[in-house]
Amino acid sequence: MNDSIRYNRQIILPEIGENGQHKLSIAKVLIIGAGGLGAAVLPYLAAAGVGEIGIVDDDVIEISNLQRQVIYKTSAVGKYKVEEAKAMVSELNPLVKVNAIAEKLSGKNAISLFEQYDIIVDATDNLSIKYLINDACLVTNKPMVYGSIFRFQGQVSVFNYQNGPTYKCLYPDENSQSLNCEDAGVIGISVGIIGMLQANEVIKMILQIGEVLSGKILVYNILNNQQQKYDFEKNTIAKLDKKAFEEKYKVAENQIEEIAAEVIVNEIDNDEVLFLDVRNADELPKINFKNGIQIPLMKLENEIENLNPNQTIYVYCQSGIRSKIAAELLQRKNFKSVKSIAGGALALSQIVKEKIAD
Repeated sequence: MNDSIRYNRQIILPEIGENGQHKLSIAKVLIIGAGGLGAAVLPYLAAAGVGEIGIVDDDVIEISNLQRQVIYKTSAVGKYKVEEAKAMVSELNPLVKVNAIAEKLSGKNAISLFEQYDIIVDATDNLSIKYLINDACLVTNKPMVYGSIFRFQGQVSVFNYQNGPTYKCLYPDENSQSLNCEDAGVIGISVGIIGMLQANEVIKMILQIGEVLSGKILVYNILNNQQQKYDFEKNTIAKLDKKAFEEKYKVAENQIEEIAAEVIVNEIDNDEVLFLDVRNADELPKINFKNGIQIPLMKLENEIENLNPNQTIYVYCQSGIRSKIAAELLQRKNFKSVKSIAGGALALSQIVKEKIAD
């Protein structure tokens, strides 16, 4: 039988066997994010024979992704990540069903998606999405396999496993900020190691073997090969129900208007608008607009009095993630016209160069 030959090397493990392989074949796993972590998690789950895998990501492949998102080819630049990921799996293991979901995870689709799967893998680098995943896992009672990277260090844990501690038990402050890979930098090996550790937690849960990282967080440093494992406990946060979830996310989402850098290129000399750079002072590329000001995101709330709430403000960071957080903060403070620049400083600098060349 073809599948017995394919999985022979793991079936002969006494902890797996034919019964374990059957468990894998009927398991359904949803991976949120088809970037560096997702590109490491996906092939190992598919190769092991996980029967159905969903991949959620609305992004397209960029040349800068290929340094760490190793399942994609240079020829695929510009194509949707989830479609290329699905094509890769079909070549690797055609016995696996892959659902390519080219959408951004949101409060509108998270619950309905999560209900269709057994295990949810957080392969994102966005803090607000991680809290969304946590909340949706609470509503649907699904385990969340967490992975996170900061430069040369990574973290892995499993939340909400058999009513165990959640992401909020470990990180209760939803207003905390963190740089993503584009802003902080990353080497591909880091996401590869952490992604494989996440895949390992998924496999253990499906097979019900080993010790799952529930109530524990594994921290791994690739520069010195040191790893630590810390315990944390469940706190008294009430279980989130569907109604509370919907109330929370219907207000928070779709309020921030994004604008393309190309659209506002003629505004860079307009004294009636303000370009607000929320990056840190040492971040490149430098962009000097005469109608610009730099206030790092961490200092924005304390320096908000330096801004005019009636002025049109275009907010940018390095890639467009922190600017959304900043724009949301300004909107809460009753600023009238705030827009986040899609693509951030990287897109702006390119547009400015093209304008100068013209």
